[in-house]
Parts: sequence; C-alpha cells; structure tokens
Amino acid sequence: MTDLPYLPATEALRLFRSRELSPVELMTAVIERAEAVEPQVNALSERIFEEALLQAKQAERAYRDGSPRPLEGLPVAAKDEQPVAGRPARSGSLAYADHVAEVTHPVVERIVAAGGIIHARTTTPEFCCAAFTHSKLWGLTRNPWNPDYSPGGSSGGSGAALASGTAALATGSDIGGSIRIPAANTGTVGYKPPYGRVPVMPPFNLDHYCHEGSMARTVADCALLQNVIAGPHPHDVVSLRPAVQIPDRLGNVTGLRIAYAPNLGDWEIEPDIAANTRAVADALREAGATVDEVKVGLRRADVMRATFTHFGAIFGPSVGQVAAEHGDTLTRYALDFATYSRAVSEETGGFLAGLELEAAIYAPIGELLDRYDALICPTTGAPGLRAGEEYVDTKLTVNGVELDHYMEYVLTTVFNIASRCPVLNVPSGRASNGVPTGVQIVGRSYDDATVFHIGAAVERVRPWAFRPDAGDSRRGRVPAQPDCDLTIAR
Repeated sequence: MTDLPYLPATEALRLFRSRELSPVELMTAVIERAEAVEPQVNALSERIFEEALLQAKQAERAYRDGSPRPLEGLPVAAKDEQPVAGRPARSGSLAYADHVAEVTHPVVERIVAAGGIIHARTTTPEFCCAAFTHSKLWGLTRNPWNPDYSPGGSSGGSGAALASGTAALATGSDIGGSIRIPAANTGTVGYKPPYGRVPVMPPFNLDHYCHEGSMARTVADCALLQNVIAGPHPHDVVSLRPAVQIPDRLGNVTGLRIAYAPNLGDWEIEPDIAANTRAVADALREAGATVDEVKVGLRRADVMRATFTHFGAIFGPSVGQVAAEHGDTLTRYALDFATYSRAVSEETGGFLAGLELEAAIYAPIGELLDRYDALICPTTGAPGLRAGEEYVDTKLTVNGVELDHYMEYVLTTVFNIASRCPVLNVPSGRASNGVPTGVQIVGRSYDDATVFHIGAAVERVRPWAFRPDAGDSRRGRVPAQPDCDLTIAR
C-alpha cells in the first residue's frame, strides 16, 4: 500500500482488524506526509506526533488482544477551536496566544474514548469568524488543490489536512457554513448535523446556529466519526436523547424524491458550479431516485440580514469583547465582523426581528421538504476565495457581479437558519481553477440517515479523487477511485 495517508478510515480499520496493517504504520505514514506538505499547506496549528506514535503502539496491542474500540488507532485532526485540557486554547488570536485549556471538548473526549488518536490540531481564522483560514497567529493556510486559494473556513485547516493526507478524519464546527464551505473547497465530505445532535460547549450550545460535526474524505468515514461524537452530554442541555446512529450500509436511494435547486433564489452561481451541481442531480437519477428541478425563491439580501442580525446578538459581541481590550492585535476581518454584525443587527431591529426573518426564510424550505425527502443545491456560488485576502476593502466578484459582502457567495447560512435540517456536503467536481466544488444535501428536520444515503449514492455513481495530484483534468469530473465498501466499519 503506497498511498497510506489517503487510505479511507473504514478500510484502515478493516486492515487493522485483519492484522494486514498496523496503526503504527498508518500513523508513521501520516506524520511523514505532514512533514513533507505542511510547509506549503500550513493546516496544522499543533503537532502531537510523539504522543500519537506511542498511542498507535497501544492501539496495535488492542488489536492483538482483540479489544479494539470504534476508532482504534486512527489519526484524527481536531479543530483548534475545540479545547483539549492542558493544551493551548488560542482561538487563532494573538490576544489568546498564552491561554491553556482547562477542559476538553465533548467531541474530543468521545474521539479519544473511542480509540481515535488526536495527532494534530487544525488551523482556523481568528475566532472562527471568517470563511477563509489565515491569522496573525498561525499565518496562511492554503488549499492543497490550488495554493493560490484558501481552503475555506472556518474549519479550513481540517479540510486542508484531509485533502493533503495529513489526517484520516477531522472535526469541524459550523455557525454559518464553517464545515460545508471548506469541505466544498477541498473536495472532502463535511456534515452539519441538526441542532443538538452533537454536544457543543456553553454558552454557544444555546445558539441554534452552532453545530459541531465530522469531516472526512468519504461518506462512510464521515458517518463513522459522526456516530462516535453524537449523543446527549450532561453539560449541554440541548443535546438530544437518544443518540441517533447512521446506518451501517449506505447508498440506497431507490424511490426517494429529491428536489434539485440549481439556486436557492438570486445567488450568483458560476457556470462550473452550476454544471457540477446538475451532474450530481443526474447521478442521483442514475442511482434510482426521482429528481425534480425546483425553485426555492429566497432572496440572499434577506438571508444576509437574518444571518448578521443573529451574529450581531451573540457571535459578534463575543468578538467585540476581545476587541475592546486587544483591538490592535486582532485581524482586520475580525474587527470588521464585530462592527458589521452589530450594525446590521441595529439596522434590522435586533434579535426578535431577526427571528421573524428566519421564520420567513424557513417557510419555503419546510414546504419543499414536506413534498420531497431531501433537497440538493450548491454549497457555494464560486470555487473558493483567494488565499490571504481579507475581503474588508476588496469586494468579491462572482459571475461578473460585485457582491456587497463576500459571504453572499455561500449558500450555507440558509441552513444555519434552518438549523434542525441535517446537511451533508459532498464533492461535485472541480472548477477551471482546479479548486473542488460541492453540493449540499439537505434533509428533513432530524433525518440524518437520508442525507448519508444520498451522499453515498452520489459517491458510488460519481466518485471523486482524494489526492490533489491524482487527477488528469482541471475541470469537471475527476478520475474514478477504486470501488469502496460503503459499510461503516465497527
């Protein structure tokens, strides 16, 4: 096996169990890969390699003794936002450069308890408040598919680590698209579970935009990690009982009715992304689903107002508090986020007015999902943002149209508003600049399993490349991978 860093996690577990592969061999390969590519990609905020190798040896013994746990021996990269007791807790900010965590995030606790090895932590923008990943603290994280572009954000380090082969699985969090945007930009799979499915630390557990989720290179791998991190937690009052598990076998969409929305309303969509989204719809028809093209009819101006009104009530003030004390150390984009969200919230009329906007935005989605089992639509309107650009003074142009705010280029925040809907991003192809594109698979409220079935069907009919250097084309579909078992390893 010459491509160990890109081995699917479910396949690695099978090989561990059969004793054809050692966790030490996989961890060594992943570490060597990181040492080779990290100088350019810069996806890892912290490397814990020596400890990880010791834990891999312990995992090797667990397989020898016949007592492996669900993630035993897998290298898992944790988003730096998720604290680990005794390790730095810096939020990508110079203001917190010396902070050390006193508690461990429930997601990390569960991964470790399941035998996963946190061998690295991944970069984010400052305070996770941007859809790109660079900061004064960690520098610039680049997209492995095209280093002139960002991997997206705020879970950009996790997406870049998966795409560059420096982790088998990764964690993310999503308050406006922060899992789905980097998953789309890096050709990976990312899941925003419905609100309450995965525990979140207070006080943001009470923010219905906030979700912790799983990221991977395959649908089955993403489900594997999701099944470990889901479930109630004593410190999160909104965490749901009972824990819901994604089924073992995935991909049957025969008889499902799927709504295909080329656009959610008046977003600007680049031709490459439109074509790739249409191809996913065609693939689902080939897989046995009934797919109807629909119009949703939302206005992105309304979605932006609702989103930033919400941010202005909770997320923006949390950044603003730090800015009041450490403003000169913060990035311009973090300062702009705090002031912009506050201004929009004041203009709109505050949190209550924002909730009224949110209700109006969900109405057509709810009606659509009453008639269809799921909805598919683009994740973003353009294939990525330029690496290092803050989009404070620079306006983003999509499809020849200059946007008022760069976040208008994503179609993700709609489903933070519709927070109870599960949403899975899967790759849809690549754009002419070499950057991957993605589609969102949106399920009915709390129907996690259906979006994974649909994602697995897309993966089977329209497979994607894992390695940025494996494709033979910079446009559209990438060469098919060998057939993969879509059964989640236990």
